[in-house]
Amino acid sequence: MAQAPKFDPEHPWGGDSSNGLVDVNAQYAGLEYHYTYLIFCGFIVWIIIPGIGLMYGGLARRKSSLSLLFQSLLVASVTTFQWMFWGYSLAYSRTANAFIGDLANFGMMKVQAAPSPSSAVIPEIVFCLYQMLFCACTVQIVIGGSFERGRIVPSLVFGFFWATIVYCPIACWTWNSNGWLYKLPSLDFAGGGPVHIASGWAALAYAVVLGKRKHQGEKSHGKPHNTTLVFLGTILIWFGWFGFNGGSALNASVRAMYAAFNTNTAASFGVLGWVMVDYIRSRGRFSVVGACEGAIAGLVGITPAAGYVNCWFAALIGFITAVVCASLQDLNEWLGIDEGLYVFKLHGIGGMIGSFLTGIFADQAISFLDGSSLSPGGWNGNGAQVGRQFAEIGAISSYSFVVSCILLLILKYIPGMHLRVSDEAEMMGLDLDQFFDEQIGEADWGMFSNVTNELPAHAVDGLVSSGGSSSVERDVARPDTKEA
Repeated sequence: MAQAPKFDPEHPWGGDSSNGLVDVNAQYAGLEYHYTYLIFCGFIVWIIIPGIGLMYGGLARRKSSLSLLFQSLLVASVTTFQWMFWGYSLAYSRTANAFIGDLANFGMMKVQAAPSPSSAVIPEIVFCLYQMLFCACTVQIVIGGSFERGRIVPSLVFGFFWATIVYCPIACWTWNSNGWLYKLPSLDFAGGGPVHIASGWAALAYAVVLGKRKHQGEKSHGKPHNTTLVFLGTILIWFGWFGFNGGSALNASVRAMYAAFNTNTAASFGVLGWVMVDYIRSRGRFSVVGACEGAIAGLVGITPAAGYVNCWFAALIGFITAVVCASLQDLNEWLGIDEGLYVFKLHGIGGMIGSFLTGIFADQAISFLDGSSLSPGGWNGNGAQVGRQFAEIGAISSYSFVVSCILLLILKYIPGMHLRVSDEAEMMGLDLDQFFDEQIGEADWGMFSNVTNELPAHAVDGLVSSGGSSSVERDVARPDTKEA
């Protein structure tokens, strides 16, 4: 069996290929299947980003749907720059302290062919790409907190700095071998803390700082405009999550395959759990959107546990997470907020449930399927692990929420960075306010004639000057207008 290469501080690039004398691939001879598998996982993780955009776009009203699709590509692009600039170094530099990395890898310096910090069988450039996509997915989830009222440019600026001062430190705590949660240790296989708990609390902070949406009794308020988009987005997310969890073993071991199996199991049982709650609540009826939310809840719940628990506990985690989240239908009213995409409910609460249950059900027999990791949980008599999971939950929740609030409040009072669109723009829709000659779905420019009587004169002038986009939806049309 081929031996894994070792990192050489004298050659941090993994070898000098500039003179044509050193073949940097030779050190991975016989181990190529590990990084081939991981790069494939990275490719399908990327699909999650537009998948979230499609799901968010379908859940929004038509007049504000395009902005959510657009931001999925912009978030991927902005996060790529952030990660290359300093994000990777702040999260994974080998010389990090217990809380955050240094700038040893600033600007992708020394990130090339050497064995990665977290897995000796993975070249660092492959590891860097894979982890960058985790950061992009997380920021995309957070953007959901600006649902139907947040301006695009400030949300992207917020995303850049949130990734820098929230995501990167938490990733360092959790996955960097110098991080304090890593050494504790808390068990987080694929991102229950850095991805879900952090993004859920950040989205809650975003919704709190922005305030509630304007609501004038429209029938479409709070209802998805396109269930097909929600379904398609969910399918892409589910598919991408095989790479998200399946690749987090950072090798092509049996443990990685088991994590992929657990991913599908938890998502499936999440669907069953949410549909069951809907069926009971509605007295015998179903909801496609509910089934999709159940799949997401199951995926969120299993993320920290995928490589630690057996398949039946994975089913239980997915089912419990979905049932709890589905039962919190009135969470916004209880908290007095307007978090229309339920990011906090699905990712924040779902992530905390998953992390807690990981501490209970983690089984060292599963973690050792990679041949090297022994991670006992309550199932093995290690009850202290549950307390360590609570430490992770409390630290990440409080840090993400407080720092996100501070960052948003700073941006709010910077000239030109006001977070929220005007009342008129919100009534007309974000798509009409922030795009030109584009709308989601089939164009219907004649619809313009049905809305002008309901808008202020200056808003009508704005419509005319922008081309009269028909993304103005039925809730601002005259009562006698047929719904789009």
